[in-house]
Amino acid sequence: MQNEKIEKATFAGGCFWCMVEPFDERPGIIEVVSGYTGGTVPNPTYEQVCSETTGHMEAVQITFHPEIFPYEKLLETYWQQIDPTDPGGQFHDRGESYTTAIFYHNEHQKELAENSKQALEQSGKFKKPIVTKILPASPFYLAEEKHQDYYKKQKFHYKLYKKGSGREDFINEHWTTKPDKAALKTELTPIQYHVTQENGTERPFQNEYWDFEQEGIYVDIVSGEPLFSSKDKYDAGCGWPSFTKPIDKHAIKENIDQSHGMIRTEIRSKEADSHLGHVFEDGPTDKGGLRYCMNSAAMKFIPKEKMEELGYGDYLYLFK
Repeated sequence: MQNEKIEKATFAGGCFWCMVEPFDERPGIIEVVSGYTGGTVPNPTYEQVCSETTGHMEAVQITFHPEIFPYEKLLETYWQQIDPTDPGGQFHDRGESYTTAIFYHNEHQKELAENSKQALEQSGKFKKPIVTKILPASPFYLAEEKHQDYYKKQKFHYKLYKKGSGREDFINEHWTTKPDKAALKTELTPIQYHVTQENGTERPFQNEYWDFEQEGIYVDIVSGEPLFSSKDKYDAGCGWPSFTKPIDKHAIKENIDQSHGMIRTEIRSKEADSHLGHVFEDGPTDKGGLRYCMNSAAMKFIPKEKMEELGYGDYLYLFK
């Protein structure tokens, strides 16, 4: 990566504990740090910022590669973490330090931010006006070490906080779309419907992609969201398509599955809530040790040569 291709993005979205995870460890994201910006006091402490006397907001600053994770995608992710209609804070956290703002680092970011805000206003998703500010970037001061990567350091408390604050329920209410199962019954084949909507499992060695080797990506059969790359596919000998990792871990979600007298980790697509398969810890150790065992019927293959034509050009970086 060349330095001129690396950019920074800065977002204030209420408590910065909850603003790191949505961006962290995603393709093209180099670093996500928590801090304070927009105020007048150099190097403020957490206590000073919370006192509402410095003018700072809690924020995250993201170092990213725009050719892999475009700024537009950062903006889309950002809007889906906040209540952009709240002028007094975010959820249970009140005060100026918890308000929302996009801090642009160049004119192109400013234009994209303004366009995305206007598109959100026109979408009708929210009945109240969008009040998130779009401001020029100002000095950003790192927060104390205990606040960095809080979602990793204090996993249990973080989950309790995100749920208890009201943020998690707000996100689910406004940004989760349940597919119309009646419509899906006419659009999907019986096995595709059984797998994705009824948590079914197709037969091993008798499915479309278990031994498929063409270059490309595998997307959700329901929503089209990208899930896995052929670059991470391998023969696990189990009779189902297996991968060492997803393209973007934020495109999937994990559930505890206690069916059939076993305790397993189920994998579902985040956008469409399709059942995809399970993940196991018996994968290649040099690739992280995970085996994402998926159902062919839950996915559609997009050949590399057709990715641009079919709207997946942003993912061609996987094959460079």
